[in-house]
Amino acid sequence: MLYACFILTSACLYGQEATVDLHIPDSKIVISKNIYGHFAEHLGHCIYEGLYVGDTSKEIPNTEGVRNDILAALKKLKVPVLRWPGGCFADTYHWKDGVGPKIKRPAMTNTWWGGVTEDNSFGTHDFLNMCERIGAEPYLAGNVGSGTVQELSQWVEYVNGEGSSPMPAWRKANGRDKPWNVKYFGVGNETWGCGGHMTPEYYSNIYKQYATFMADWSNSRHLFRVASGANADDYHWTEVMMRDIPKDLIEGVSLHYYSVIDWNAKGPAATFSDRQYFATMKQALRMEELVVKHEAVMDRYDPKKKIALVVDEWGGWYDVEPGTNPFFLYQQNTMRDAMLAGVTLNIFNNHCDRIRMANLAQLVNVLQSVILTNKQKIILTPTYHVMEMYNVHQDARMIPVSLKNIFYTDGRDSLPAISVSASRDSLGITHISLVNIDPGKPNRVRVHWEGPVLKLENGRILRSARIQDHNSFEEPDKIEPKDFSGAIMKGNELEVDMPPASVIVLALRG
Repeated sequence: MLYACFILTSACLYGQEATVDLHIPDSKIVISKNIYGHFAEHLGHCIYEGLYVGDTSKEIPNTEGVRNDILAALKKLKVPVLRWPGGCFADTYHWKDGVGPKIKRPAMTNTWWGGVTEDNSFGTHDFLNMCERIGAEPYLAGNVGSGTVQELSQWVEYVNGEGSSPMPAWRKANGRDKPWNVKYFGVGNETWGCGGHMTPEYYSNIYKQYATFMADWSNSRHLFRVASGANADDYHWTEVMMRDIPKDLIEGVSLHYYSVIDWNAKGPAATFSDRQYFATMKQALRMEELVVKHEAVMDRYDPKKKIALVVDEWGGWYDVEPGTNPFFLYQQNTMRDAMLAGVTLNIFNNHCDRIRMANLAQLVNVLQSVILTNKQKIILTPTYHVMEMYNVHQDARMIPVSLKNIFYTDGRDSLPAISVSASRDSLGITHISLVNIDPGKPNRVRVHWEGPVLKLENGRILRSARIQDHNSFEEPDKIEPKDFSGAIMKGNELEVDMPPASVIVLALRG
């Protein structure tokens, strides 16, 4: 049950406090680690010239073509699940073209993202082996838009099958003896748009056909099939998925939502105004409304919450950086993105009874990336640091919270200034993640709980002088987490003084 709520009062005056009550005895629902998932599409320089430089590269250290510095960064991030190969690209991708000797793989045109030619050198083996190296579960997005039922069924058999049937035999001939035992499969992507411009009624029938023939070729675990779900507030789409697809054919329904000011005028990624920042945060906080309303639809058909809501595309979307290819979606990543990531992950944590996977868009060099590359150099973005700070919530038990908020105002408009979520891990450590989205004012948060005596163990903070600040290849460490000492324990109460535009994670033991 979700306790988080925003109690709207008058606009915040300096000196007011936000109050948080932790309901520790009610911490029963686990925050799936897969909420902290990521997404890598064949788009711009996410794959090629991003995480993959090819196994003949001598300038950049790599393992089978994947950059070693990126592998190390993703391990530290504890990436739990990674979605690939798209996105819109998935419904043009034919997996058989990306296996076998690289020299024999046919080239293809990436029709969705700039019309560039790809040589298919990064394919199924490359992706799944990379996931093994970083300890992530792979999430394969199947081609429904231009593929066939047989093609997807054979992909499942190729990656999961054992024995001497044709697909496992082909995999073994291509150098992989043991199956990867892939669990997560998306059955199409954005079928309401780039995946085929379908109606939900039509797609639900297509989904049933594909899902039926996705036999579980692994003896060790069942498939987790995700239906292509709604775009933002299309609640009818979710209604049809839940109503028309038999419950034994579906494990998850997706939701896509980007925090965009205006699709026709998205605004700059780094040189945005204060008003544009406010507008972005307003869109980011809308995620709460979308999740609540989609959950309500799902609850009518699935009151026991067996089917997951999978937010497998989310993040900030702005204009591309000046001088870059408009189809490559390369954008800088600032403290605004840290705020967006912090409040969104808090929403997901608080709704973990239904949300059991989410995938930030995207991993490298595209949209709200956690890593940016420039030849031999990489930088870790503010978004990376938030997700690294928050990974303490992975597979911990969510602590329900009640929040009496204060407000960040812009003219006559106002937004809740404070965002919070909390969890208790297997070692008995309570973690509280707090975000103050107000870029112009510090805010005090008073956290109270009944029950166990807790001792403040440590705190970490991410902040910078300006909301537009970001890491660059000249200053790669300008923004990174620091120790935080602005919290004071007073019995069963914690007083936290939050600087403007800051993300804080506190650890309490007891």
